[in-house]
Amino acid sequence: MSMADRAGLRADCESCFGLCCVVPAFSASADFAISKPSGAACPNLQTDYRCGVHTRLRQLGFRGCTVYDCFGAGQKVSQVTFGGQDWRRAPDAGKQMFAVFPIMRDLHELAWYVSESLTWAAARGLHGELRRALAETERLAGQGPDALLEVDVAGHRQHVNALLLATSDLVRAAVPHRLDYRGADLIGADLAGADLQGASLRGAYLIGADLRGADLRTADLIGADLRGADICGADLTGAIFVIQSQLEAAKGDAGTRVPALLTHPAHW
Repeated sequence: MSMADRAGLRADCESCFGLCCVVPAFSASADFAISKPSGAACPNLQTDYRCGVHTRLRQLGFRGCTVYDCFGAGQKVSQVTFGGQDWRRAPDAGKQMFAVFPIMRDLHELAWYVSESLTWAAARGLHGELRRALAETERLAGQGPDALLEVDVAGHRQHVNALLLATSDLVRAAVPHRLDYRGADLIGADLAGADLQGASLRGAYLIGADLRGADLRTADLIGADLRGADICGADLTGAIFVIQSQLEAAKGDAGTRVPALLTHPAHW
């Protein structure tokens, strides 16, 4: 299945061996009720690889789990890279599986952004390079475990990010007087009703920011931290590089307009 349609870049937990409940480490905090080292199964993970408290994660203090997105890497590693091997029955393979999973996730996330870039008409001049970058990402992700462990993810990300930046510039070019908040500390900022059309908010810290009613159309939000940000009534129509986990981390309502392919989180 091609990554271009992004169908294979969505998590299919039924086809995964609960890798997101095993591989990441987390510490007791506002996002997690307990601490867990990398490679250790969360105590809430059942024998069928389903989460035993999935419907109550937020209430039980596991908010961090609700905003995690593997971009389909879980089922790819479980069913394709390791051919359906169960890490509980094959612990030696499991160690390698756990090492491969974050690499696959990074590749799938890059594929998601490149695939989105191919939907923007304004970036048509880059589509050839973007298709080649996507094909290379697919090639890397389709390798066996040993080869995946040798992938220079940082180098590939640097190449892809240059294309994503160029795409962003082209898409936002039609908006005059664009604001640049790239990497800015906007924690708790009062941006209610702000005109942020075409703004660069790449990697910005918007934790707890008040974005109620803000105009974020065509804003670049790649990597922006929206944890606890209030986006009630905000317009994110056509916002660039927004992902579902960013919406899950924010506070919105029925009046929040979100980009195509994304949905209103159940907790809004």
